[in-house]
Amino acid sequence: MRSKRRRVVIAGLLAPAAALTLAGGWAAHLALSVRDHLQATRNALVLLRASDPGRLAGTLADARWHASEARRLTSGPDWSLIAHTPLVGESATTIRGLAETAAELTGALTDVHRAAGRLITAGASAKGDGPSMTDMGKLLADLESAAPVLDAAADRVALARSRLSVTPADTGVIELDQARVAALEQVDRLHGWLGAAADAAALLPPMLGHDGPRRYFLAFQTNAEARGTGGLVGAFGILKAGGGEIDIQRLSANSRLAPSSVPVADNGPAFSARYGPSALSLLSNSNLSPHFPYAATTWTALWERQTGRRLDGAIATDPVGLSYLLRLIGPVTLPGGETVTAENVTDLTERAAYVRYQDPDERKKYLITIAGAVSEAMIRSHPDLRTLMSTLAQMVDERRIQVWSRRGVEQRRLATTPLGGVLSREPGPFAGLVVNNSGGNKLDYYLRRSVDYELGPCRPDGQRVTRVRVSLTNDVPRRKLPRYVTSRLDSPDRAHAVGSNLLWVSLYTGVGARNGGVRIDGKLVKVIKEVERSHPVYSTMLELAPRQSKTLEFLLLEPASDAAPRVPVQPLVHPQQTSITQDHRGCAFEAPTK
Repeated sequence: MRSKRRRVVIAGLLAPAAALTLAGGWAAHLALSVRDHLQATRNALVLLRASDPGRLAGTLADARWHASEARRLTSGPDWSLIAHTPLVGESATTIRGLAETAAELTGALTDVHRAAGRLITAGASAKGDGPSMTDMGKLLADLESAAPVLDAAADRVALARSRLSVTPADTGVIELDQARVAALEQVDRLHGWLGAAADAAALLPPMLGHDGPRRYFLAFQTNAEARGTGGLVGAFGILKAGGGEIDIQRLSANSRLAPSSVPVADNGPAFSARYGPSALSLLSNSNLSPHFPYAATTWTALWERQTGRRLDGAIATDPVGLSYLLRLIGPVTLPGGETVTAENVTDLTERAAYVRYQDPDERKKYLITIAGAVSEAMIRSHPDLRTLMSTLAQMVDERRIQVWSRRGVEQRRLATTPLGGVLSREPGPFAGLVVNNSGGNKLDYYLRRSVDYELGPCRPDGQRVTRVRVSLTNDVPRRKLPRYVTSRLDSPDRAHAVGSNLLWVSLYTGVGARNGGVRIDGKLVKVIKEVERSHPVYSTMLELAPRQSKTLEFLLLEPASDAAPRVPVQPLVHPQQTSITQDHRGCAFEAPTK
């Protein structure tokens, strides 16, 4: 979880209640008392971010007392009378909502601290003194005990959020209205933190072997050659967890996992029609879909078919994910003396290795050596728990780590988190760009992407017009690159400009969306429409010359919805630039703030 979410700061939650103009001395005194308690609550909560772990309990107790006083003062008959007074009633109602929210948040945080105090204290330990990755039994037991408390706290915060959201948003007091907006933002952040913590506490103990040993297919994706879940699986291993220890075995090149003569999984007729039989029998085509469970079940089935040994799930990461881990644990030294760091690991594995090694087998051995060195160093490390969780949170947010479990209970919970890499079937505004390399080269290391999602006003007929602009740039350098990097296996007998690339570009749209026309650089073109997991998908082949950019514009008619727009990002080398603009006219919901 991000460090700034770890110490909850309800900044802006508590505006001065004196901004409310009230008539009568007692009413004014009451309002000022509420203001003082809310301000004191805010100040105490702000201290949580920088507070020494040993002082957390005292800081929380102070915040909770002031929040309780604010709630008491705004719950009595005097405040109720003010809330029903013309002109000032709406302001009083919103202030009461802020007081109730503050009381609920401080109560939830107090419960979490009581249940997970040891974890919080461990999270503040100095780097090098944290729990060993190979001695995690006690930590997993503590997480298991904290899971139900974290779940309850997340539910409590969600309920407080729903109550605050129905208080008046336009009271006529600017400071108060701004405080309400800020409060909703901070409550959402806190709910996200608690939800992520609850998921981790529920999932990590069993999945890391606290209740018995586990074995997972561990895929290292090379996103210099794009695939739906990130990149081509260049290497893989088996991760074993149990007895408080983690071990990675059988690191191998992708060529060591043999293709199957028959499909090893069944993802339904729509999947087979879109991706073909090789997606269910060949490792290199197994992750064309962005829905991670499809890839994971195929990987584990291919392994089990080849070895006869059953696996408990699958995990995937990539070189950018390795760079985040190296940022956490520090540089590693390879057997030959070369140093691999957070700054150079992505370049080494996705660009430099192709220049250094002309022999594919030698290159794969080098990549496996790097993956093994980082994995071993991570296992032996003693990271600060707080920094570890922050690093993992970033990896999860960017889909640099994705996990699938064979256990139904675990997978259902994973599916509700970014960690599961699930293409959700839920309706609502949606624009997901997915590219698959169709040239058989490694030029996606140089691919730049942007997505601009413009949502028009909601119409009386329950629809809205939206536009999605996708810009793709083949930013390949002018210098000479290895032939392996630039080769075009899609049509090897044709002459191509050196450095040209071929991409299968797909836009996943919201459930029920309809295509109103697609243009490439202003020219109307035909695209293929398919459906994957309820999402209409519009696809086309796109060839990019060296240093060429192309813009695709999708005109869509979407069902109007009060859900927040979702724009999932495929984890490639360079980050996607994303912009969302939304016209809220005619939409019966409160506009989210940024």
